[in-house]
Amino acid sequence: MSIPLHWDMTNVYPSLESKKFKDAIADYKKQVAGFEKFFDKKLSKAGSKTPVGELAALIGDAINRINKIQTLSGTIVPFIYSFVTTDSRNKDAMRALSEFEQASLPMDKLFTRFRSWLGKVGPKLDKVLEKDKTAGAHAFMLREAAEQSKYQMGDELEGLASELSLSGGNAFGKLQGTVTSQLSVDFELDGETKKLPMPALINLRSHPDESVRRRGYEAENKAWDEVKETLAACLNGVKGEAVTLNKRRGRKDAVHSSLDAACIDRKTLEAMLGAMEASFPMFRRYFAAKAKKLGKEKLAWWDIFAPLGKTDKVYSFEDARDFILDNFGKFSPDLSKFAKRAFDNNWIDAEQRDGKRGGAFCMGVAGVKESRVLCNFDGSFDQVSTIAHELGHAFHNECAYSAGKTELQQLTPMTLAETASTMCETIVTEAVLANTKDPQEELAVLEAQIQGAGQIVVDIYSRYLFEKEVFERREQSELSADDFNDIMERAQKATYGEGIDEKYLQKFMWTWKPHYYSSGLSFYNFPYAFGLLFATGLYAIYKQRGADFVDDYKKLLASTGEASAADLAKRFGIDIRKRKFWEDSLAIIGKRIDRFCEI
Repeated sequence: MSIPLHWDMTNVYPSLESKKFKDAIADYKKQVAGFEKFFDKKLSKAGSKTPVGELAALIGDAINRINKIQTLSGTIVPFIYSFVTTDSRNKDAMRALSEFEQASLPMDKLFTRFRSWLGKVGPKLDKVLEKDKTAGAHAFMLREAAEQSKYQMGDELEGLASELSLSGGNAFGKLQGTVTSQLSVDFELDGETKKLPMPALINLRSHPDESVRRRGYEAENKAWDEVKETLAACLNGVKGEAVTLNKRRGRKDAVHSSLDAACIDRKTLEAMLGAMEASFPMFRRYFAAKAKKLGKEKLAWWDIFAPLGKTDKVYSFEDARDFILDNFGKFSPDLSKFAKRAFDNNWIDAEQRDGKRGGAFCMGVAGVKESRVLCNFDGSFDQVSTIAHELGHAFHNECAYSAGKTELQQLTPMTLAETASTMCETIVTEAVLANTKDPQEELAVLEAQIQGAGQIVVDIYSRYLFEKEVFERREQSELSADDFNDIMERAQKATYGEGIDEKYLQKFMWTWKPHYYSSGLSFYNFPYAFGLLFATGLYAIYKQRGADFVDDYKKLLASTGEASAADLAKRFGIDIRKRKFWEDSLAIIGKRIDRFCEI
């Protein structure tokens, strides 16, 4: 292929061994030390009795220092991760990551102290925001930090927790990533036995040949079974740490901290989950219709991702690029122009290879105001949609960069972080559906779209149920790999119901999903549902308003770190605390299911 399948990071730093990279590390340490000195000599000595003007100046100074430090770390960390995530055997990169994690501990502690200090001066915060321009521009972040200070254990204990996490939950998360990225399986494909890394094996779930899909499913489960005890130990370690810290911090439960991180309340979550649960019969109707089209009574797990309709289309990476640019352009020339920049400048690492992490993600690189996208491209429409999804994240970053937002203003909650990505998927598939006249092509596109929605509504709900039970039981004792399998299977039965043959579920889903393995970020599942349904609702508004919607949408993306999800939604007349909005978005998906069943 003429387009490189590996990303280019050389405009960030020449290499891990380069003087420029080492100088950046040294500068980071110097800036953190300077902030610590400022904190100890000036900030810590100020309090509720300090004059408002003086407090305002101190907070403004602190914000400027933190933003500068965050910009540097937001450049160094993605650069290191660009090596770690694409080659888990790169010892130099792993060492660099470990060294920077140690170097960043003082800043973690300082931010904890700063948040605690903000809690103490909280009563004066509103007046402070009026006095200093920098502080006022970061009002939402400062108020949130002051509010979250209630859930801190104290500076000394929080500092200890940060240090211990490197050899606790964080280390377990790294181990999960290493084990899953280095696992490979000998698999016969097209008459040739190949050693497939797990991402490539998992991608066989969308192979047109059922025998290949089934053998892939069986090979995958056999491989997971061989490493399940190691991964169970990882998950116990991560969740055990989170349980302990949640209790010590006074959290009501594990969901509590994730709600605060998502900038939504329980009423919003309950409204969304309630609408999702009520939609299960609709999705089960889709599963039944798909099974019938495949000539089966019920879908097995390996059939969920089976392609339908015109299946002879295999995209080269150039095809994928042209397809995405064309359809992005129908929504916004700016979006298409931005995506072209990403392709032309090699921001995307697409090749499936041994040692590379599975799945896909996007990371912003603050110092150069760019993004980088990782995926595991296999030529399927699903992977084309994945690239569109991740470029949506990159466009989200671009809107903030273009608006001149600081790093602290860009601290987007998980829920809103999925808005642009899901919107870009919708743009691509809806544009194709609007232009296709071939029923088989329409069926293929509808299938991909509904299949994705099913994963984000039905499967995400199963993951939420899984994680909720894991947390509840982890408070009492460690769980075995078989316990995790049992919880996962029951969660899938509760959501997929009669839509899937319960003899062939995927009990090992917990092994390879990295979202479970972060002690500081629990329940990274329902935000995907929020993103899908929020973006679906926004797309419906776009269809009504047309091109003049785009500027408001870009402003929304630029400001997702500066207001709650509810307040941002109000800009478009949306009330996310009421179930009706979520039901209306699901009804749009329901119409697609109706059409799918008709074809």
